[in-house]
Amino acid sequence: MGLFSFLDKEIAIDLGTANTIIIHNDKVVVDEPSIVAIDKTTNKVIAVGKRAMQMHGKTHENIKTIRPLRDGVIADFQAAEYMIREMIKMAGIRRSIFTSSLRMVISIPSGITEVEERAVRDSAEQAGAREVRLIHEPMAAAIGTGIDVLEPNGNMIIDIGGGTSEIAVIALGGIVCNKSIKSAGDELNSDIENHLRKVHNIHIGERTAELIKINVGSALPTLENPPDDYPVRGRDLLSGTPKQIYISYTEISHCLDKTIAKIEQAVVNALEITPPELAADLYNTGIYIAGGGALLRGLDKRIEIRTKLKVNIVEDPLKAVARGTGIALKNFDKFTFLIK
Repeated sequence: MGLFSFLDKEIAIDLGTANTIIIHNDKVVVDEPSIVAIDKTTNKVIAVGKRAMQMHGKTHENIKTIRPLRDGVIADFQAAEYMIREMIKMAGIRRSIFTSSLRMVISIPSGITEVEERAVRDSAEQAGAREVRLIHEPMAAAIGTGIDVLEPNGNMIIDIGGGTSEIAVIALGGIVCNKSIKSAGDELNSDIENHLRKVHNIHIGERTAELIKINVGSALPTLENPPDDYPVRGRDLLSGTPKQIYISYTEISHCLDKTIAKIEQAVVNALEITPPELAADLYNTGIYIAGGGALLRGLDKRIEIRTKLKVNIVEDPLKAVARGTGIALKNFDKFTFLIK
């Protein structure tokens, strides 16, 4: 530790397609939707996070809302930089002449390209970071789950986020085999929007689709503790007037079936390329599911039926990647798998 190391600021960022979480001093200081509202006339940021999400789908021509990340990677570089900068301010971390440096560990999808990786790093540096390390999301999720990733035991982790589903087998501090697919929370929302448009002639927005998924989303057509039917309000495509209908979890399970089947198949594909000694370990440890997708009713049972392996939903799955990124931050120089 250097003479002025007490002036260093350290933060861990789970930069997600749907939500961004920032950890500082082992505490979650920011947990906000990954969205920015910008004034088109002045090109200034009006709102970030929850406030910008409230504007999403309700803006006039002078305001636009941007989700800077798509499919787990930065799609709008400038908006991502704005968002990271504003969220660091929300965390109460302000750069000053007394601040020596700002260190960051940021989680990224395992299937990311070098160009996309560079975009994340550049955005963080433009937002004020002096030193940036990156960690793959499945590795961060495994650490956040409490798995000792440095041991020679195999563990499979599935991280279903907003833009990507990451499936990885981890051992000896590295990802032995992995699958990263762009079938995740956003695609499930899109399935719900399309289903209501085709079957009920009702047009809904992205936010309403997300609420339907949270309230009556299901991976199985029959559940032991089924949720009540959910009222959905949108625009009737035939009359053009507002309309309300009720949706059941069974109907939603059918419309989500194809996307969930893709996730299932990716899990099976990852198991097929797993070395036999690690496959033997997985028979004992089972599979861990993290991310927002882990909260989808019946998903653990469905994957259990397909793989014949025990499936565990991790504690507080939404923050598993962020927790692991925070632990990686504390072991900044010890963990060799952090990408420099």
